[in-house]
Amino acid sequence: MPPLLTVSDLTTTFPSDGRRVPVVDHVSFTIERGEVFALVGESGCGKSMSALSLLRLVPKPGRIDAGSIVLEGRDVLALSVNEMRAVRGFDIAMIFQEPMTSLNPVVPCGAQVVEAIRLHEKVTKAAARERTVALFKRVGIPDPEQRFDAYPHQLSGGLKQRVMIAMALSTHPKLLIADEPTTALDVTIQAQILELLRDLRRDLGMTIILITHDLGVVSELADRVAVMYAGRIVETGRTRDVIDAPLHPYTRGLVRSIPARAPRGVRLHEIAGVVPPPTEWPDGCRFANRCPAVLAYCAERVPPVETRERDHQVWCHAVTAGLLP
Repeated sequence: MPPLLTVSDLTTTFPSDGRRVPVVDHVSFTIERGEVFALVGESGCGKSMSALSLLRLVPKPGRIDAGSIVLEGRDVLALSVNEMRAVRGFDIAMIFQEPMTSLNPVVPCGAQVVEAIRLHEKVTKAAARERTVALFKRVGIPDPEQRFDAYPHQLSGGLKQRVMIAMALSTHPKLLIADEPTTALDVTIQAQILELLRDLRRDLGMTIILITHDLGVVSELADRVAVMYAGRIVETGRTRDVIDAPLHPYTRGLVRSIPARAPRGVRLHEIAGVVPPPTEWPDGCRFANRCPAVLAYCAERVPPVETRERDHQVWCHAVTAGLLP
């Protein structure tokens, strides 16, 4: 059976000083039906822009300049505006980063989910309300009948996130994109949201793209992972392979910063420096100015792909040269 989603050479750019600057640069990956696929990396690496590109929601003056996004045999980049509108929320749904700002503050939460259902399906308000209450119960919202009429400001951050998940599930999408679903939530609520996503995957066979900066979250939930840095994927493979035997120096730094993997009393590892802005990305490896294994030519040459067992792939000159195991 072919993959549910195949992304090939996706390139999204923004204008700067008279030229188009890529913020997502020739990104390629596939997602199988029923799996959880994680995009991981620091803020500014292009994860969220990749997700918005999948939905053709790149904010202007950004645009998708190249590549293909094939969902069940259809390239969504070739669809008309109306056809794409039908895909959003129905075939692909997204849980956005900030539930506090993603919900309309002047409309009851239940009514917002009803609107999403009726946008894609010809059902009565009563039927949509009944489904919404059932969804609220499914995602663990207590007293769903009462919460239906609550406004966003009357709910906690965790409950607002559950409303967003209910809205995303309302039309039974083939693919759910969860963009930093635990951002701004306390540790206990984070664990509950992750458990909910795990249950949805198990019970509904949901295919999920998980976008996060936290490899600890990835290790708990994802089947496969792609590590992004400065608009490019630098390593990809099965989650256990990438976390237990990371190849790229950037991935190694991220793994060493996972709190659960650090010995008690030992300071967590920090990756020196910050992700440069897209206008300052070098022509070659974009991690070169922060890399402890940098070679003389790293910043000038794009690294080739090196493939290990079980499709564990890395783009790194030091690995290709045999200088890193």
